[in-house]
Amino acid sequence: MKIQPMEGIKIFFEAKSPGTKLCIGTLEMDFNYAEIFGSEPPDAYQRLLLDCMQGDQTLFTRIDDVTLAWSLVDDLLKDWQTGGNPPHPYPAGSDSFPQADELIQRDRRCWRNILQM
Repeated sequence: MKIQPMEGIKIFFEAKSPGTKLCIGTLEMDFNYAEIFGSEPPDAYQRLLLDCMQGDQTLFTRIDDVTLAWSLVDDLLKDWQTGGNPPHPYPAGSDSFPQADELIQRDRRCWRNILQM
């Protein structure tokens, strides 16, 4: 995310080139607010205050949304704390970890190793 004074979003991701060979490269998506819309967006506080004065709640999160989101997170945290289903850390750069293999093998599936294609 790019913040003031050059608001926008820049995303880098890896993608496979079309074809049968495994050729992966880095691609970039770059959105610049001023470039696309021809003007700078209003100052953040200016927009916030204007929305408040006009009663526009579009950019504000409703309390029921916040409550629901936290209830999902709280359930996960409670489950982890009681030992029900703890998180399974694994080393960075590893292909998989035993719990992931067990999960997918229940449906008679397996992970595809793209490095050996």
